[in-house]
Amino acid sequence: MVSGDKPSPTPGQIRPVPNLAPESTRHRARNPGMPLELDWVRDVRVNRSAVERRAATIGPRRGVKKDWQAAWLLRAIRLMDLTTLAGDDTPGRVQRLCAKARRPLEQHLVDALGVGGLDIRVGAVCVYHEMVPTAVAALAGSGIPVAAVSTGFPAGLSPLAQRIREIEASVAAGADEIDIVITRAHLFTGNWQALYDEVKAFREACGEAHMKAILATGDLRVLRNVARASLVCMMAGADFIKTSTGKEAQNATLPVSLVMVRMIREYLERTGIEIGFKPAGGISQAKQALVYLAMMKDELGRAWLEPELFRFGASSLLTDIERQLAHHVTGRYSAAYRHPLA
Repeated sequence: MVSGDKPSPTPGQIRPVPNLAPESTRHRARNPGMPLELDWVRDVRVNRSAVERRAATIGPRRGVKKDWQAAWLLRAIRLMDLTTLAGDDTPGRVQRLCAKARRPLEQHLVDALGVGGLDIRVGAVCVYHEMVPTAVAALAGSGIPVAAVSTGFPAGLSPLAQRIREIEASVAAGADEIDIVITRAHLFTGNWQALYDEVKAFREACGEAHMKAILATGDLRVLRNVARASLVCMMAGADFIKTSTGKEAQNATLPVSLVMVRMIREYLERTGIEIGFKPAGGISQAKQALVYLAMMKDELGRAWLEPELFRFGASSLLTDIERQLAHHVTGRYSAAYRHPLA
């Protein structure tokens, strides 16, 4: 069951992230999946008004200021999948984006903040399959993963065999992570077995590459559909569940994200497996990132403030974070054009 009625902590500022080093070096097991449990899927219910009420309290009750805010924004950079998924992408643009991924902050900001020893970089770079070799070459030696969108992104309506071959080609080209899209028609027709089988086949094609399952929540219409799709994808072996392709009319929202996060918690309680979460599309302001970080810490705990379990699908978000950090250092806002991505 998904509810929005979890008691909120006492109002006030949340504590800053103590440091930017990983919480733990322990190995997090991949999600092996489990057999499809239709009774569990069909029993899912969502109290929409309670979810919306809870989502509306997260931002106002979790404000962070000054040094604490700077620390949380630096954390947000480490959790970014820096993304370019435009029809006019070029190798040059991807190379510039990868350079930004390696050094997301201008050196004068790094020096002023005193974080030169923390090796701040983004969580991954996300591109179309065609640009995977370019990104792999540009990020060589950095340790930054390359993520490829696949399976007929963004509609996911190409033939199944073709979508599987696309995954295999991206993995062969060097992609460390694959962002797949589900066939929404399976959900609307209640064909949970077909959805499970599809995602399971995608997971097998990924091999050692981590798989993020994109639900395209803007197309799913009701929160119960979001919850059920989240659960089936996790059962089928998804390592992450992701809100959106970024191409829908409505992308990531707090109520949708809260429902998905609650399903991750329910799956953890039932199986002991930690599943990652990636909100994507429409998160372009630093203050939005802070609210999402607060939600993850409140709902799932400290472990979900690491790139192994939480990512932002973002392009312009980094620009606003840089502007906020520049304001923290100088007391003045810089123009956005001073912080180009690519």
